[in-house]
Amino acid sequence: MTAYLTRRLLTAVAVMFTISLISFMLLKYSGDLATALAGEGSNAAYVEFLRKEYGLDRPVIVQYAGWLAKAVTGDFGRSFYFNDQVSTLFASRLPVTLELGVLSIVLALLAALPLGVLAALREGSWVDRLVQGLALTGQAMPIFWSSYLLILIFALDLGWLPVAGADSFAHLILPSCALALNALPALLRITRSGMSEALASDYVRTARAKGLRKHSVVIKHALRNALVPLVAIAAVQFGLLLGGSVVVETIFGIDGIGYFTWQAISQNDYPVVQAAVLIVSSFYVLLTLAADLLNMWIDPRYKIG
Repeated sequence: MTAYLTRRLLTAVAVMFTISLISFMLLKYSGDLATALAGEGSNAAYVEFLRKEYGLDRPVIVQYAGWLAKAVTGDFGRSFYFNDQVSTLFASRLPVTLELGVLSIVLALLAALPLGVLAALREGSWVDRLVQGLALTGQAMPIFWSSYLLILIFALDLGWLPVAGADSFAHLILPSCALALNALPALLRITRSGMSEALASDYVRTARAKGLRKHSVVIKHALRNALVPLVAIAAVQFGLLLGGSVVVETIFGIDGIGYFTWQAISQNDYPVVQAAVLIVSSFYVLLTLAADLLNMWIDPRYKIG
């Protein structure tokens, strides 16, 4: 276990280093930052002043080394547009995005588990076809369209829920449902396929031959093994929800890290964009590691691979 954790942590560090280097270089070579900061029509002297002021006249590798040395301590510099510390700006917006992501993945799992199990138990029936149709429909539905549809039905027509903001739990229901609908198809398909494979396995047939009750066979034997791929996909989907919440947060007027990152991109706020890439990537790496550890607990055979 210790050796495994050490290897995974070293791999995570290497992945994060690679991501930070690539994202830093891409942003640096996407345009002249000093000119973007100065604005259109600025004279060359002012542009050169900004270049020296922000250390943009130094070699790129030196700039990267200086940025990385501060980033590992949580110092991502100062926002050009918001004129505040990037770490402070992210810290104030991260909680609402995490709440939104957690609620979304919980809703998606609450729907995917029973529907996926039911489809596997009724494989080939109209129930199975209906569930697969729902997954296909959800996959084809753009998240902005499902967001506006939820607003139209539950906020404007029925008046049950508020449209914008994050002042209360009620404000998070519609955006969470929109994100959950986006994550549901992948979770639903992996649950169904995992359960179908488990139900056709030798150990399930043996359990049935021993006379175990159907409920015990499905829950204790088949479902536990089907959870292994589901946990891995759920971790990935949770990372996607955090990183891809920009559309939903913009539509529902939620000032989280998704909307914050979109503002930074539109204003050429490079320190915020660099921090966003690194922070979201860190969540992906940590979630993947947590999923592997959870799978090792669910199925001890998993660590052999």
